Amino acid sequence: MFPAKVTKPTFKCYLPPAQTDVKNTVEKPLKKLEAKLLSGEIVVNEVNFVRKCISPENNQEGLWGKLICTNFKVSFIPQDTSPKQKSTLSHLLLGEHDIPLTCLEQVVTVNDTKGKKKVLGSNQKLKFNPTELILYCKDLRVIRFCFEEAGPESARKVCLAIAHYSHPADLQLLFGFEYQGRRYHESKEERVNGSTPRGLQTPIFDRSSDWDREIKRTNASEWRVCSINQSYAFSSSLPEHIVVPSSLTDQDLMQYASSFTDHRIPMWCWSHSNGSALVRMASLTDPLQQKKTEQKIFAAITKSHPQRNEPFRSDLDKSLPSILDIQSAFVKLRQICILDPFEESEERWLSTIENSRWLEYVRVFLKHSAEMVYHLEGGNSSVILQEEEDRDLNCVVSALMQLMLDPRYRSLIGFQSLVQKEWVMAGHRFLDRCNHLKKNDKEESPLFLLFLDCVWQMMNQYPAAFEFTETYLTVLSDSMWIPLFSTFLFSSSKQRAQHLMDFAKHKAIPQGEDQVVYFPPVWEWSQQFSTKDQTLFNNPMYVGKGAACVQNGEVKTFKRKQKAYSSTLRGTPTNLRNGVKGGEESLTRRSSLANELKSELTPVKDLSPSERFFKDWFSRPADLQGLLIPLLMPSHMAFWKLFFLRWVPEACISKGGPVTTYHKLSQLVDEIEILQSQLRQYKGTSPGNTPLTSSGGNPTDQRRMYFQASSPDDPSTPPECLTSSFPFTPTGNLSRRTVQGTPISKFLNGARIWLSTETLANDTV
Repeated sequence: MFPAKVTKPTFKCYLPPAQTDVKNTVEKPLKKLEAKLLSGEIVVNEVNFVRKCISPENNQEGLWGKLICTNFKVSFIPQDTSPKQKSTLSHLLLGEHDIPLTCLEQVVTVNDTKGKKKVLGSNQKLKFNPTELILYCKDLRVIRFCFEEAGPESARKVCLAIAHYSHPADLQLLFGFEYQGRRYHESKEERVNGSTPRGLQTPIFDRSSDWDREIKRTNASEWRVCSINQSYAFSSSLPEHIVVPSSLTDQDLMQYASSFTDHRIPMWCWSHSNGSALVRMASLTDPLQQKKTEQKIFAAITKSHPQRNEPFRSDLDKSLPSILDIQSAFVKLRQICILDPFEESEERWLSTIENSRWLEYVRVFLKHSAEMVYHLEGGNSSVILQEEEDRDLNCVVSALMQLMLDPRYRSLIGFQSLVQKEWVMAGHRFLDRCNHLKKNDKEESPLFLLFLDCVWQMMNQYPAAFEFTETYLTVLSDSMWIPLFSTFLFSSSKQRAQHLMDFAKHKAIPQGEDQVVYFPPVWEWSQQFSTKDQTLFNNPMYVGKGAACVQNGEVKTFKRKQKAYSSTLRGTPTNLRNGVKGGEESLTRRSSLANELKSELTPVKDLSPSERFFKDWFSRPADLQGLLIPLLMPSHMAFWKLFFLRWVPEACISKGGPVTTYHKLSQLVDEIEILQSQLRQYKGTSPGNTPLTSSGGNPTDQRRMYFQASSPDDPSTPPECLTSSFPFTPTGNLSRRTVQGTPISKFLNGARIWLSTETLANDTV
C-alpha cells in the first residue's frame, strides 16, 4: 500500500466556512461574464471579482461578478443569477443590474483602510485604491460595490471611467446619438423608399396639422395656427407652430413680441366648450410698452370669447414656489426616503416627510390649478398663465388644468399628447432641469416629477378616471434618465432641431427624413418593453368612452350619464386600494370636504362664487368623463410610495400593497373580455356589434391585462413576485438593515400624512 498523500494547505484552509463558500463562487469558472451590448455600445473598462452589496451589515452577503463601464451604462454581470433576483419588469435595452450613465447623480469612492472618501467628477485623479464604489442614482437607487477581491488598479480605473463617462462634455456625446444612428441604418430594409410614415398614435405637435386637429377637437373657432416662428427665426424657445387669436395678424405679433421674454407671446393651450380659453405667456420685459402691449393682447383674447368676457391673469412667479424651493424639497425628501435610516417612531418619520415640504408643494400646485379651473368653468373667463420665461411653472399648471377639465387627457394617448404639447414643445428645459450634462446644479429641479406626483394624487382619488397606472407614471419618470429618446434630452424645439440636423449629416441620414423616424420619442414604448410588459400600463378600473359592456347579448359602447355614477367611483377608500379593508374610512371623502368647507366658511361670511362653485361640485356625484377636481385639504395628500420607496427593502411588503387589488381586478377584467370575445364568436358578426378594442386600438387577439384570468380547474394564487414594490424589486439595492420590517407599518397600510393642527385650522380649499 502507498502511504496517504499529504495535502498541502491552501489559502482556503485559513478562511472561515462562510467565506470559503464565497471564494468558491468567485473562483469557479462557471461561465464567461460578458455584457449584452447595444448597437454602437463599447466596453470602456471592467474589473472582475466584484461584490455587489445587498446588506451593509453582513460583509459577505451579496452577488459576485464583473463590473463593466461602457459608453452607455454601468453594468454588473453576476456569476450566479438566482431566479428570485429577476425583476418582473424586463427592460429590452437595460439589464436588471444596469444603470444608464445619465442616471448617475454621484460617484463616490471609499477606502476603508485609509478612511478616505471622494466624490468623483470628470477628469479627476484618484490618489488611493478604492475598496468600495457607491453609486447614487437619479431614480433613487443606491448601489454599492466592494473590491476586496478585485485588482486594486483595475478597480481604480473602472471607477475613474464611470465618473468620466457620466459627465459628458457635450450633448452629442450622449450614447443616444450613436445608438439611434446605427439603428436607423441597420433597419433600412424595414423602410420603403428610404422613409417610413409615422406610426405613432401620439401627436408630436411639430406640424401645423397636429394643432389644427386640436383646435377642431376643442371647437376653438376664434383661434388660428400661426407659423411666424418658422425655422425659429422669431423665438429660440417657442415651437415653429403656435396657436394665437384669429384677430391678431402676424405683423401684430411681430410688433408685440419684443416686449416679451424671448419673444414668447401669448400661446393658446386649450378651449372650453363655453368659449373660454387657456393661454400661457412669458413676462413683459419692456416697462414703457408694458401697459399698451397688455391692453392690445388682452383685447384680442377678449374678442376670441363668445361673450367678450375679460380674461383672468395669474402670475405664477408670485403665487407658487420657485424651482429652487422645489429642488430643495426634493433633496430633503430623497434624504429621508433613501439615505437616512427609518426612525423608530413612525410619527417622527412622517413629520420629517411633512417638513420636507414636498407634499405641501404638490398640494399648492393642485390647489392653484383648481382655482384657475374655476375661472374657466365657473367664471366663464379665459385664463392667462404668466411666468417670467413661460417654461417651468406654466408647464405644470397648464397641464394639470387640462387634466382636470378634459377627459381626453386622462387616456393613455391623450396624456402623452398633453406632455408633448405642454412640456416638450412648449420648451421646458429638460436638458437643464434634468442636468444631463452635470454642468450646473443650480439649474436642476424636478418639476416634471412634481407634475407626475400631482397626477398620481388625482389617480389615487379617482382610480377609475384614468386609463393608465402608477407603474406607467413611474416608468415615464425613469425614462428621463435613458438618453436614447428625443423627448427628455433637449431644452427647446430649436435645440432639438439643430442637434438632430447635425446628427443626420454626421450619420449620413437623407435630408428631409422625419426626425421621429431616426431619433424617436419615448412614446414608442415597444423599444423599451415587450407587449406583455406594456399591459402593466393599463388600468383595469378605467371607465372611459371606449369601454365596452354587454347588454342583451350584444357588445355595446359603455356610456353613463352623470346621475348613474355611484358614490364608490368618486374615490375608492384608501384602505381598499391598499388591499386591506378597514373601518376608518367608511364614508366618501368628498362629503367630508363639503363639511369642512361648511364649518370653516359659513360662520365667517357668505360663500364667495368660487367657494360656492367648489361646494356645489363636491356635493354632486363625480362624472368621470367630465370635470374632475381633486380633494385639496392637507389630509388628502398621500405619499407616492411606489415611486419613493420601491428600492427600500424595509418598506417592501411581500404579497401586499395596492398590487394585490390590481392583481384581482386585472384577472376579473381579463375574464370579462374573454367572455365577451366568446359571445361575439357565438353570435357572429352583425352590423350592430361594436368590436372590442384594446387601449392601443389593436384588436383583442392580444390580452389587455398583465394578470390573466385563471381557469376554474386552476384557482388563482398570488404570484411570488407580488410585493408593494411591484413591478420593481429592491433586491440588489443598498439596504440599511438586514431585518425586514420597521415600525412604519401603519403608514404602509394607508395612514395619511397630517400636517400640523395650526396648518389645518388655517387651510381652505
